[in-house]
Amino acid sequence: MELQGQQRHTRPEDERYPALQLAAYGTQHILTMYGGVIAPPLIVGGAAGLSAADMALLVTAGLFVSGLATLLQTLGLARVGSRLPIVQGVSFASVSTMVSITQSDGLPSVYGAIIVAGVIGLLLSSFFAHLVRLFPAVVTGTIITTIGLSLLPVALRWAMGNDAKQPGYGSMANIGFAGLTLLVILVISRVFQGAISRLSILIGLVVGTVVAALAGRTDFSGVGHAKLVALPPILPQGSPTFHAGAIVAMTIVILVIMTETTADILAIGEIVGTEVDSKRVAAGLRADMASTTVAPLFGTFPCSAFAQNVGLVALTGIKSRFVVATGGLVLVLLGLVPVIGAVVAAIPYPVLGGAAVVLFGSVAASGIRTLARVNYQDNLNMVIVGVALTFGLIPIAAPTFWDAFPEWIGVIMHSGISATAVVAIVLNVLFNEISIGNRSGASVFAAAADERDGLGERLDDDIRD
Repeated sequence: MELQGQQRHTRPEDERYPALQLAAYGTQHILTMYGGVIAPPLIVGGAAGLSAADMALLVTAGLFVSGLATLLQTLGLARVGSRLPIVQGVSFASVSTMVSITQSDGLPSVYGAIIVAGVIGLLLSSFFAHLVRLFPAVVTGTIITTIGLSLLPVALRWAMGNDAKQPGYGSMANIGFAGLTLLVILVISRVFQGAISRLSILIGLVVGTVVAALAGRTDFSGVGHAKLVALPPILPQGSPTFHAGAIVAMTIVILVIMTETTADILAIGEIVGTEVDSKRVAAGLRADMASTTVAPLFGTFPCSAFAQNVGLVALTGIKSRFVVATGGLVLVLLGLVPVIGAVVAAIPYPVLGGAAVVLFGSVAASGIRTLARVNYQDNLNMVIVGVALTFGLIPIAAPTFWDAFPEWIGVIMHSGISATAVVAIVLNVLFNEISIGNRSGASVFAAAADERDGLGERLDDDIRD
């Protein structure tokens, strides 16, 4: 038993740091995802026509529940929680569906649909996790790459100012703040070593915000009006209501969220270098769905793993789940102390965008690294990667492509991550799992790959000669 305990504590994700480093690294995680976690409440609250005070409650509740969900995911409770360095936050994947339900049946119907769909997802977690065998490197690498590529437009939009209706959107000033933040991060990462290098994102955000403040491009007015301490109320928008159509639509969204969370759990396992089996995926999904089910009680929305923080783990090399758990505590604090949240909210979007370029790009690079381990000889793995990536980029390249399809298809395929997952899994089953009809070297694509590999080897030989 003692040996098992020692092995358990030598896992990369179980590494511990001094308190000050935990606080610094954990805060860096939260600053990375803060803009993403407050965006869904602002969008849905705006669609519901909520007052400024109610909008503030939505944001605060989102931060509070995201913190609790992150603690549950990282530290675990019995068979709930993956115990991996995964940040949980209010999911953006559900925004369009929630806006549609809000406009037709009202916000209480959104909450009712989330509760029912969350319970369904919780019941399906174990079954869903057994599908892990369908996620070999060719699938996970493609999904991770798509996660990074699909997030890059968000980084560029933030760098331009986030809102096209605001004055100065896309101006050289905004892009300049993003560029300065990116430059600070790159210089620190290149010049310094150890703890300072690992805090490059946090330092870049601080420097970018200070420079923006000196230029008069930040707004700290919300700090003076925020309450010092406030507990999130229970059911702030009244009792939830239940409509069949809303429940069906939200259940589809929950399946999409489970697919994305599964991909993120597998991705973080690859990056951390730890074993992730079906039991661990199931535990992670249970934490995801438990948080989602409880979220409406506090007046907020479904939770899921945040892909940008997967990129932060890859970039910094800080693999400890206790660092992310500390970030969860920061989120809880932000939810209980609105004035602190108001200070963090003052970070300009262009500054966030500069940091996001590095973070999101690192996610895509991690996926490419995984794909480099895939065997492409005498198989159709190249076709799997090519087709799945194409489907994953459709929402970026042609956002209206799926509009004419049935709504349930659109809900799934409008998410590049879930579209990639579905296509990659299906093709992998057809081409690799089902052996009937498979013949070595039967594919022209495999033959072309072999020829390119052979050409590369001959070129290497010529260079050596």
